[in-house]
Amino acid sequence: MNHHPDSLFADPRTWVAIAFVLFFVIFGRKLFGPLIAILDKRGVDIKRELDDASRLRREAEAMLVEAKTQREVAMRDAEAMLAHARVEAKAVADAARAEAVTSAARRERMAHDRISAAEKAAITDVRLAAADLAGRAAERVLADGFSADADADLIDRAIQALPTALAGRRAA
Repeated sequence: MNHHPDSLFADPRTWVAIAFVLFFVIFGRKLFGPLIAILDKRGVDIKRELDDASRLRREAEAMLVEAKTQREVAMRDAEAMLAHARVEAKAVADAARAEAVTSAARRERMAHDRISAAEKAAITDVRLAAADLAGRAAERVLADGFSADADADLIDRAIQALPTALAGRRAA
């Protein structure tokens, strides 16, 4: 059952096509107006979002450049502070070294002074002890009226007693 209409207007598809075209001609402006407005609004929104994204990207790039600059400045400052700290540490170490040398020299000088004082005191003690012994020996010689041999013997005993006399003075 082949159905071939004799005329174009007898075919139902033609009438559907005509109705479709008439529908869009009559209602097209009412349908396309809001559709175009919606699409235009969407286009404006998309353009605004693209502009915002572009602005944000420019701001982010500027912030990145600023952060890099600040990082470089901070690195230079840190290097300068480190160099300054090294110089100060060297100066402090040099000052401490110089103070240690000065202190050692002062202590050495004080030790030499003490040794000299002790030597002088020892010499004074020896002289006093010898004078004391000589005085006692002279006293005995005068008191006893010894001969030359007895005097020599007395002097020898006095010399032998000198270390004991010195030890007694040191203890006192």
